Amino acid sequence: MTGDDTASFLYLSLLGVAILGYFIASGRQRMGKTLRQLVLWGLIFVGVAAVAAMWPDLRERIAPRQTFTASDGSGGSLSVPQGVDGHYRVRMAVNGVPVDFIVDTGASDLVLSERDARRVGIDPDGLAYLGRAQTANGTVPMARVRLDEVSLGGIEDRDVGASVNGGDMDVSLLGMSYLSRFGRIGIEDGRLELER
Repeated sequence: MTGDDTASFLYLSLLGVAILGYFIASGRQRMGKTLRQLVLWGLIFVGVAAVAAMWPDLRERIAPRQTFTASDGSGGSLSVPQGVDGHYRVRMAVNGVPVDFIVDTGASDLVLSERDARRVGIDPDGLAYLGRAQTANGTVPMARVRLDEVSLGGIEDRDVGASVNGGDMDVSLLGMSYLSRFGRIGIEDGRLELER
């Protein structure tokens, strides 16, 4: 047991003793009812403690996250769970800022929404939207940019070309210009596997 675990156990024990003392002091006249309430609160206490102890495993089953495994050199593999909506979402650091992307093999480029562009230090209002892209929502203006640094798991790339979508887009897209940097892209058992 770590020091944090010991401190948590002591805190919960003291809390349990305080609740027990309260029930005994307040229920001297009605011991039967007090005992039933005490058992109920004891079960609630044990249930909360059990959920707290199992929370890391439960969280991983309910909402699994991407995992990165480093290999020799600067490569590695990334495993991304499929979301409940069928999409694969990846969290990358762009210029040191975490950005959530939807993996989109139909997108030719790494595309930032205007909101995410602002977050990573790009002023969308100062960009030249010279390109156009056909999307499910129609034709939208696009501006080319260079990203100083992009990090996915333990894989870092510098001076990465990308686009900023000038249209109404809620989420950034991880398209083929970035995905093509990986040696293997596969989907197995509901997980997207990227290897470099």
